[in-house]
Amino acid sequence: MTQTGTDDVISQPQPRLLAAADWADYELVDSGNGLKLERFGRYSFVRPEPQAMWAPRLGVDAWKADGRFVPGQGRAEDDEEGGGWTLSPDLPEEWQVGYDGLRFLARPTPFRHLGFFPEQAPHWRWCAAQIAGFAERHGRRPRVLNLFAYSGIASLHAAQAGAEVTHVDASKKAIAQAFENRDTAGMQDAPIRFITEDATRFVEREIRRGRHYDGIILDPPKYGRGPKGERWRIETDLVPLLDGCRQILSDRPRFLLLTIYAIRASSQAAHYALSGIMEGAGGTVSSGELVSVESQPDPRVIAQANYARWVPADQNTKDG
Repeated sequence: MTQTGTDDVISQPQPRLLAAADWADYELVDSGNGLKLERFGRYSFVRPEPQAMWAPRLGVDAWKADGRFVPGQGRAEDDEEGGGWTLSPDLPEEWQVGYDGLRFLARPTPFRHLGFFPEQAPHWRWCAAQIAGFAERHGRRPRVLNLFAYSGIASLHAAQAGAEVTHVDASKKAIAQAFENRDTAGMQDAPIRFITEDATRFVEREIRRGRHYDGIILDPPKYGRGPKGERWRIETDLVPLLDGCRQILSDRPRFLLLTIYAIRASSQAAHYALSGIMEGAGGTVSSGELVSVESQPDPRVIAQANYARWVPADQNTKDG
């Protein structure tokens, strides 16, 4: 067989890297040696980051933080189940931060994050644009379902943009945090239903009830349990859930948005999972990674999550 010395070029979906450029209360300050240095409001934190295989650019003094997450002994740096925080005695239990006119709470959690995911801000903005477009076209609030909705920032931002939101999470603690964020934002009267339930069971029930949504947001974990012990594994349970989500889309749907963290897969996995489910529905699937970008000259980029977005054929598919 003759070797030509050239590689085969395979035509694949072109992934996009999405980063929020308009944060005031979050900053990726520096990274390196398997760590990242971040600012949440007035406070700085050091967290594990296995992708940061390079050397930090800032000196040791810059890395003196208000909090540092130390992984559990013998656990991998990307294992979110082990370890704990070392915190300054001057650090408050929680504090307010803001984005796009929305106020909410930041706090160190046992799962090494700070109660929200700042890299998701491009999704919040994108959903807001879809919501505004739907309201302009149809003259009513779109009905948006947020599954695995956690502390509620995406739900609050969607309601702020004009949606009627159903917020579903299996964790009572997460729902309590969402209520706290709602109150911090002064949105007690916002049209949001907060429901503590397993996402798959909720969707199955909505199918039986014949309820439909104009937009659906999913941010599933790698694995977890529902309030009644329901097991969730993304490798086996994601596609059936996506199929259920397609069944409860309205006859004039605006979007379906999937974000996936903490799995060893490229954005192609999210793209093909969503495009396979939406085959025959028309429209367009775009995909890529949510990233954090250092606030330095010649910044380095750290991928945080994979995503895929579906919109019908007559919608603007521009990412942002």
